[in-house]
Amino acid sequence: MSDRSASAWNGHSPASGTSGYAEMADVLAVQYEEVTFDEVHCDVLPLVPAEPGRILDVGAGTGRDAAALAARGHRVVAVEPTAELREHGQRIHADSRIDWVDDVLPDLTLRQHTGRFDAVFATAVWMHLDAEERQGAMARIAALLVPGGRFFVNLRHGPVPDGRHMFDVSLAETSELGTAYGLQTVHRSERPDLHGRDSVRWSCLVFQATDADDPLN
Repeated sequence: MSDRSASAWNGHSPASGTSGYAEMADVLAVQYEEVTFDEVHCDVLPLVPAEPGRILDVGAGTGRDAAALAARGHRVVAVEPTAELREHGQRIHADSRIDWVDDVLPDLTLRQHTGRFDAVFATAVWMHLDAEERQGAMARIAALLVPGGRFFVNLRHGPVPDGRHMFDVSLAETSELGTAYGLQTVHRSERPDLHGRDSVRWSCLVFQATDADDPLN
């Protein structure tokens, strides 16, 4: 969930896509928690796994989404490369059963959390990756999904805030990239910004991994 900040993790050099987030973590923590999981993902709620499963929240920010998913009975791994945001999340959602991880796309090593996931969320993350990183990230996420698993993506469109590292990434391009890695687009929609910024809008996409056991695939 983040428009995020510079940080080093797993021995790698800092991710440029996280630029600006550490410095703004206190403000962003309030902003992120002002809206709910249901508000952000209202268009795709019927596609969120109903039965308890294993879910990965990439770019979890302060853990708003991770906590909501954990409250639904899911086992949640929350990936957030910005230490300041992780700390806020661990404080705000201290009572939630969330496994916090310092990691990042496109590599997303998840050394302590191997195996696949029933769903992966990437809210306000994708536009921080350049074209090569987006390709690697889609390949990695496709490999992390169980057959029939779903990938939820929210794309931000609008002016780039000062100090941030973002790219203009379209819904169409993202959908095509998912297809290239065996993911079927099962939902696409657009919505206005929930914080009232007229110049900002959002696209929502949900992909589904091919079910290897389905004879029609």
